[in-house]
Amino acid sequence: MADERVALVTGGTRGIGLAVARRLAADGLAVAISGRNDGSIRDGLERLRKDVPSGRFAGRAADARSEADQHALIDWTSETFGRLDVLVNNAGVGEFDSVEKLEPERFRSVVETNLLGPYYATHFAVPLMKKSGGGFVVNIGSLAAVNAFAGGSAYNASKFGLLGFSEAAMLDLRHQGIRVATILPGSVATEFGHSHGDRDHAWMLSAADVAEAVADLIRFPDRAIASRIDLRPSRPPKR
Repeated sequence: MADERVALVTGGTRGIGLAVARRLAADGLAVAISGRNDGSIRDGLERLRKDVPSGRFAGRAADARSEADQHALIDWTSETFGRLDVLVNNAGVGEFDSVEKLEPERFRSVVETNLLGPYYATHFAVPLMKKSGGGFVVNIGSLAAVNAFAGGSAYNASKFGLLGFSEAAMLDLRHQGIRVATILPGSVATEFGHSHGDRDHAWMLSAADVAEAVADLIRFPDRAIASRIDLRPSRPPKR
């Protein structure tokens, strides 16, 4: 299938990443996913194949913090499917504590995963996208990229940085046929991040909402770049 588009979704075994992989496969893309370990990859692929029986999927364990792992992941995607058209940098972690209590290794892990990971993957994906005639890089950020909060020093730093990286990369790559965009979701009803206790989650965004935004982005005509999307719950609780 030489003309079949191929997407790679990092952190694609659960939550937003899994929803994005499912949505892109439903649109006819072949989808590669990465995750932390072989067990999570097996579980993610099983769910995807059940949800989209006609889809073509593959998965590989990769550490977002590792330059070597991300390089190998990009090469493996190309070897498996023959090309790479869409990269969704979704893998992310959160550590939330006061700057006094947040140990350097925890801070480092967040920044390396949420900022260096997307840089590594994008850096190694660009030559493959140029070979395919263009492509799309979608970085899954957060409204924490523009709204700092107490206890968020590591997470805010990583997401502020990701937004800056994404906007600069967009300027670097747009004349090469590669469009770069960032989606900044607000509160999403997944296992990630802060615990919301027993509160009603109905007002929150769903992972499928974010996936729909990704699908919409890559359908834009070539002449347009929606370089940043702030995605908010339409009816959050009143304060």
